[in-house]
Parts: sequence; structure tokens; C-alpha cells
Amino acid sequence: MSGHLFDFMGREIPFRPGESVAAALDAAGITILGRDALDVEARYFCGTGACQCCLAIIDGVAREACLTPARAGMKVESIGVHHD
Repeated sequence: MSGHLFDFMGREIPFRPGESVAAALDAAGITILGRDALDVEARYFCGTGACQCCLAIIDGVAREACLTPARAGMKVESIGVHHD
């Protein structure tokens, strides 16, 4: 899987060719993509883009992670506020 990595909040995430960002994050054990200002969890939920619960900043643009194909070197960030 050499070269099949993208960055999520400073962590390298491996993916398989053709896999969505959300599926790769889920496989890496990341199911919560952040929290919004109302402290609601952003999660990978429907997998079809209908719920928009998996919105993330992908290469500087807000996108549904479940609809966005993973690409080597892309930068994915939480769209909301993190509470660690």
C-alpha cells in the first residue's frame, strides 16, 4: 500500500484505491470526524452523502467524506471544533 496515504489532522491514513475518505477513516478506527459548535458529533453515517454528517475540509474545501475518493497526499481536516 506504499504511497496510498492521506493526512487527517496530522495522522497518516492508509487507503485502498477507489476507497472513499470516510471508508478509509473508518477502517483506521476514526468514526468521529469532529464536533460542531453545538457539540454535535460529525460521523460517517449514511455513506451516500444524503445526511452530510461526514462533512470535512478536504484540500481546503468542505466536502462529504463518504463521496470523496481518497487520493495520496490529500489533506483532510475536521470541519468543526475538536474537544479532546
